[in-house]
Amino acid sequence: MSQDRSPILQGTLDLMVLKTLEHMGPLHGYGIARRIEQVARDALVVNQGTIYLCLVRLGQKGWITSKWGKSENNRKAKFYSLTSAGRQQLKAETANWERVSGVIGRLLEPATRS
Repeated sequence: MSQDRSPILQGTLDLMVLKTLEHMGPLHGYGIARRIEQVARDALVVNQGTIYLCLVRLGQKGWITSKWGKSENNRKAKFYSLTSAGRQQLKAETANWERVSGVIGRLLEPATRS
């Protein structure tokens, strides 16, 4: 792996998948992975095995649904969509990420006070 590309941080892939489905609508697993890498400007690498494990987990939790369809190259593919429970989870995950990233940002800032 290139030094310019990082693996996905543990615990963030669910958030990225849910947000991608909210923004893009139904997508197959490969499309979700490529979209995340595209938005990350190739700074992140999304392992294919990891994305499919994530999709199974999100489906088991009821946050996404899936149905078979045809991909852009006319191949059979499973397309994933966000459920209303997934939309609620996305809101909760987003709020948590904003809180945690704010804390990390404050910790990394140079001290302005003694």
